[in-house]
Amino acid sequence: MTAAEGAAESDTGHRFTRNGQDTPMRVLAVDGDPALGHLLIFGDPDDNCLVRIHSRCLYGEALDSQDCDCGPELRKSLDLIQAEGSGILVYLEQEGRGAGLIAKALGYREAERSGADTFTAYTTLGYPADGRSYASAARSLAALGLGKVRLLTNNPEKVQALVDVDLDVTPEPLYTSPLSARAAAYLDAKRRHRGHWIPADDDPAAAHRRLPLPG
Repeated sequence: MTAAEGAAESDTGHRFTRNGQDTPMRVLAVDGDPALGHLLIFGDPDDNCLVRIHSRCLYGEALDSQDCDCGPELRKSLDLIQAEGSGILVYLEQEGRGAGLIAKALGYREAERSGADTFTAYTTLGYPADGRSYASAARSLAALGLGKVRLLTNNPEKVQALVDVDLDVTPEPLYTSPLSARAAAYLDAKRRHRGHWIPADDDPAAAHRRLPLPG
């Protein structure tokens, strides 16, 4: 990071308005590298604040795709953070589960052709089923001086990344209703392939159980 970039980053504090509510916000680069993503720090968060680690999804966030849960998860996370008046969104530049937008489109195409889920489609095409990493996000959170956080997630890999940098983590489920049958199938695939804490249709009570910490 150049000196000019560092100075600009230190002066990013401004008012953020959403749903008619104003919240102070500042922006930092993840691990000092904007190419990795950014930390959006709302209010004045301290220990045990809400944190969401979120990977970019152009389809679900900007194009309102109904084929995944990315848009609803992001919006719900922001709702919860704004309701508390403070919290942190770590927004990672990891489109297409880390493989990029072209790979994502190819994965959808292969899934439609074969009838497989997109995790299987990725591996068929030679991509990792999920190539994302949360280590840089974890280091950035630790660098803020936090000792413990409440992590909005269904993904055990995100929890483990924070535990690895000695953060005390309380995982909080982030369930959203599927927007379509295709989105429901994607949630099921995340549960089966990646071990996400998403309740099966025949186990709705799972949404209210305490999530396990990495052992």
